[in-house]
Amino acid sequence: MQGTKRRIIPLVLILAAITGLLMTTAFAEGEAEYVSSFFAQPLSLLPPVLAIALALITKEVYTSLFLGCLVGGFLYANFNPVVAVTSVYDMIASKVGDNMGIVVFLVSLGFIVVLMNRSGGSKAYGDWAKKVIKTRRGALLATMILAIVLGVDDYFNNLTTGNVMRPVTDGHQISRAKLAYMIDSTAAPVCIMMPISSWAAAVSGVAEQVGVSGLQLFISAIPWNYYAVLTIFTLIILAVFDIDFGPMKVHEDNAKRGDLYTTPERPYADADDESKNSTNGKVIDLIIPVIVLIVSCVSGLLYTGGFFTPDSGTYMNVMDAFANCTAATGLMYGSFIVVIFCFIYFLVIRRSMNFVQVTDCIAEGFKIMVPAILILTFAWTISGVTNDLLGANIFVETAMASSAKSLANFLPAVIFVVACGLGFATGTSWGTFGILIPIVVSVFGVDAGTILTVGLGACLGGAVMGDHCSPISDTTILASTGAQCYHINHVNTQIPYALTVAAVAFVNHILAGLIQNVVINLIIALASMFAVLMIIRAVTSKKGSAATVK
Repeated sequence: MQGTKRRIIPLVLILAAITGLLMTTAFAEGEAEYVSSFFAQPLSLLPPVLAIALALITKEVYTSLFLGCLVGGFLYANFNPVVAVTSVYDMIASKVGDNMGIVVFLVSLGFIVVLMNRSGGSKAYGDWAKKVIKTRRGALLATMILAIVLGVDDYFNNLTTGNVMRPVTDGHQISRAKLAYMIDSTAAPVCIMMPISSWAAAVSGVAEQVGVSGLQLFISAIPWNYYAVLTIFTLIILAVFDIDFGPMKVHEDNAKRGDLYTTPERPYADADDESKNSTNGKVIDLIIPVIVLIVSCVSGLLYTGGFFTPDSGTYMNVMDAFANCTAATGLMYGSFIVVIFCFIYFLVIRRSMNFVQVTDCIAEGFKIMVPAILILTFAWTISGVTNDLLGANIFVETAMASSAKSLANFLPAVIFVVACGLGFATGTSWGTFGILIPIVVSVFGVDAGTILTVGLGACLGGAVMGDHCSPISDTTILASTGAQCYHINHVNTQIPYALTVAAVAFVNHILAGLIQNVVINLIIALASMFAVLMIIRAVTSKKGSAATVK
């Protein structure tokens, strides 16, 4: 009898669960249009905030992001479990489909990285670079210069710069966290100041929709984009004066003692071992594939922008082509070309690997990119749930518009803070542009003159800052991937630096709203940033001296 009860109770529970599932499914199917009671409300920002907080506290990225997506699904579904789960998985499928070009590009790049490691090209390049670049300062500055040169697209920038410079920074005992910070800080900040880039095209496109000359406004706003300008300036000062603070100092001190990672999490250690064990390669085994990668990816971007396709008998110029390009598709096309080239190069030209060895690199390349692809999938999903399903963008837009006109010349600083928060919560600069640029233009007016460009500069800088700090940002994730750094380590070490620059930028946006002189304000901004960094240097050196004495 007792055994029968034990069998009946689970059976009843299963039948009850199935009945409830069918009822909720029928309810969901009967709804013509599902409208969340949390749509465009303050709680619409809960999913990304919760996911970010959990990731930083638990150091577990995947579960934290998925829980954030699930919470967003339940808010959207008014806590109907079937609608919640199906909505989240539908969003995953939609976002992965929309961004499949980036996934293909990542897998292709993983293949190229493994191929260069196993051929010995990475090791040969690292040994050569250590002889040419003799100091840590030189390695950091070389990383920054390469990233600036590759400033046409942030995805391409992060991954290419990281993979090219990693052997160099490893050789000079620079931590992976510092490398990730360097390439992340010269990706979006450079792209947002580069007139010929996919970012300029995105900003110009949004601005033109509200009746202003997009590219002209973008260029005029560059010197007012204090976060981007001061971030590049900070990188130079940090490298030249060897300044480190916060968690980054711990990572750098450990790197100088031979530990490039500091924490036990080393998701790319196998690839590093392969590179160190390969001794038959030459420097050209890295340089030539990278050159082909750069040329083919830039060509791919131009191709999707119509540069090679005449319209009415006239070819489009480079700037217009970048303005019309589709970055994900262009990078995917470019990566296909370099994959074909690598097969020919290593099999026929160099004859350093056989067919089986080359094809084995495809699966290994996919494997090392799985962490990045998984994080990106959840990051894209939580952004879609937050904006597309819960209308967080509409909430921010409404709140911003209702209070903007009463803030007068302090508005640029307010715009900067709002853009920081929105970029951090959603993990997207471009989404933040799309929300705030129309508000900025409408509040100031199309003919507002200087104050409009000041406001736009604050908007762009704040969006980059929020994106820069956010663990769910695709560019932040790809910076970790390019540097082969544990993602949470990159986020934790970067935030103090980004917040320092953001604080100085915020004060200067207040001054910019009051003075509105591009030269005077830029001088004040650079001088104040330099002063803050020198104060930090003095404080950290005293602490270091005290620690040495003890």
